[in-house]
Amino acid sequence: MQPFTSHTGIAVPLIRDDINTDEVAPVQAMRDLKPDYKKLLFMRTRMRDDGSENPDFVFNKPQFRNPGILVTGQNFGAGSSREAAVWGMLANNIRVIVAKSFADIYRENCLQNGLLPVVLGPEQADAFIVRVNTANGSAPFTVDLPSQRISGPGGPDISFDMPAADRMRLLEGLDDIGLTLKHKDEAVAWETRMRATQPWLQMALDSRAR
Repeated sequence: MQPFTSHTGIAVPLIRDDINTDEVAPVQAMRDLKPDYKKLLFMRTRMRDDGSENPDFVFNKPQFRNPGILVTGQNFGAGSSREAAVWGMLANNIRVIVAKSFADIYRENCLQNGLLPVVLGPEQADAFIVRVNTANGSAPFTVDLPSQRISGPGGPDISFDMPAADRMRLLEGLDDIGLTLKHKDEAVAWETRMRATQPWLQMALDSRAR
């Protein structure tokens, strides 16, 4: 997993609530053995039935074709737990989603893949949305995790909160396996101690393994 420190990019406003993972990553497009995750993102909304682009969808507008940050509403990522709904973001260089709230499983999938999920309170979020709409893709925003601040056109820096454990995970680029391996020495020491003090447990495990 790629560590996250800061990310600068064009902020794309998709200001709707309850956007679900089937809209973000349609299941029909994932049937290939090697899906094109960049093309997958919002495929049904981005494209018309005849295969042409929907010019009204924000990602198809000229100023938002190279996104870096997604700005959205409440309960983003609702629905199923498909991880492709995060992979599609990363494939399009979106490494930050700023929302009023996230579905729990989607937020966890973001953390597992190095995508920063930022939650802003109602007043902060509404003020930031105004700035993003006003910028209209003309200038980038920067999201900095060490300082927990968003900077960019139209106003002062915005502070956001990130739990210390989640912040550490992103800064160090650790998924659940990586977090476990941080404690490898303690785990090995515990196993060695148990073999010495309670050898019957190891014998029982060895016999079951056979």
